[in-house]
Amino acid sequence: MAMTLIAIPSLNSLQPKSSSPQLPLTTPFTQSKFLDLGLEDGKIRPCPSTNPGCVSTNAKSSSFAFPWIIPENSTQNAVQELQEAILKTQKNAKIVVVEDTPTGKYLQAEVDGGFGRDVVEFLVKGDVVTYRSMAMKVTYIYPFTTAIGDSKGQKERLKKIIDQLGWFVPSLESME
Repeated sequence: MAMTLIAIPSLNSLQPKSSSPQLPLTTPFTQSKFLDLGLEDGKIRPCPSTNPGCVSTNAKSSSFAFPWIIPENSTQNAVQELQEAILKTQKNAKIVVVEDTPTGKYLQAEVDGGFGRDVVEFLVKGDVVTYRSMAMKVTYIYPFTTAIGDSKGQKERLKKIIDQLGWFVPSLESME
């Protein structure tokens, strides 16, 4: 008895080949899976709307924080002092990137957070430090589309770092 074989095309071969870009990320869940890190136009990025608890010195951020002022006696070693403060105050800290950029020295670190790993980014330019601190993993509970964040975890992390450094943090109270 002879057996007849039939070739069935895969679903991938039936899709038209196109060079068009992927569809935009439309849900908060899918947006939270693709967080942009690094500088944007030479500046620290704003907090993504899908990342509750994120803190950034970018004025476009919904959770704005004031940049830090480096004291005169620390400007030469600011990046080194910042790395040491991160490693000393954060759990399982790992310095991922330290690089010179046209707008200053960029530093990125990963640390343990409330729901997994978090990322902190800093841009040191002259005597000013801009930064962003956020969770790398955002948790959603079905069927809600609102993310669950670590509340004040990012602010507390930054406070530990700045307290270790002893640098000045402007605030609305200090401007009176």
